[in-house]
Amino acid sequence: MKFDRMKNVVLTVLLFVTTLSANAQCAMCRAALESSDGGIKPEAVNDGIMYLMVFPYLLVALIGYAIYRLRKKKKTA
Repeated sequence: MKFDRMKNVVLTVLLFVTTLSANAQCAMCRAALESSDGGIKPEAVNDGIMYLMVFPYLLVALIGYAIYRLRKKKKTA
């Protein structure tokens, strides 16, 4: 029982720690970056993408923490 739980935890941590490189862009970002008159710097686009991606990860982390606390509270009761 404990081995299965530990295996799941290790696999989950590995999933979040390892990343694969992807060279994909949406069509709108590519068009904005390739146009010479756009005036948009690639760093600004990357910063915007990173800003937008923080919130879903925070939301998932908060929900996971809430579930963890509820399960821990049920075990002690």
